[in-house]
Amino acid sequence: MMAQAGPVPLIDLEGVTKDYLLGRAVVHALRGVDLSITPGEFVAIVGPSGSGKSTMMHIVGCLDRPSAGRYVLGGVDVATLDDDGLARLRSLAIGFVFQSYNLLPRTSALENVAAPLLYQGVGRRERLRRAQELLERLGLGERLAHDPTELSGGQQQRVAIARALVTEPALLLADEPTGDLDSAAGAEVLQILSDLHASGRTVVLITHDLDVAAVAPRTVHVLDGLLVNPEEVAA
Repeated sequence: MMAQAGPVPLIDLEGVTKDYLLGRAVVHALRGVDLSITPGEFVAIVGPSGSGKSTMMHIVGCLDRPSAGRYVLGGVDVATLDDDGLARLRSLAIGFVFQSYNLLPRTSALENVAAPLLYQGVGRRERLRRAQELLERLGLGERLAHDPTELSGGQQQRVAIARALVTEPALLLADEPTGDLDSAAGAEVLQILSDLHASGRTVVLITHDLDVAAVAPRTVHVLDGLLVNPEEVAA
């Protein structure tokens, strides 16, 4: 009797390498990384500055391509896509949350969250309905008409999370999402990520902070472009 195969990965990196040319020197940012993440997992990718974790985030987020190796996202080999195809996959499959929020200035919270749906051809009434529903779920029902300058850092990050979720992506990719927040607002954001994971969302959290990474059930450590054991990071 054949053994049953495990879950099909949502993210599958196989021998992924990324090299950059810096002047005449070649920087090996990633050096043969293998990583699989299945649907519904909450994984923290953690490492110090210069470890390669940001490069890994750019590749996982389809913002950059590997120099070598293979990256399959949701069953699609990204190497088979041209730049337009890669952008389309990114907009459909991934919701991004960044440290600096990246909200549209002089634009209401409601319109900020609704904006990604415009590029998917969703009608205005439905865009606003979905945006309002998400903002209310994240406790911002009374802030719909406020622009970013009228919101606290924690509120801005919740708007950014709502914007990332409005397209119902398979993956939520959060890059240092608590970096600009005080401890209380940061804890609120991490609780939201935990709640999203509990509801079945796949979450990948990029951070340099081990205390932040501890919120995820699974932690992947990056050092010098390699995945390493925690003991090697501490050494």
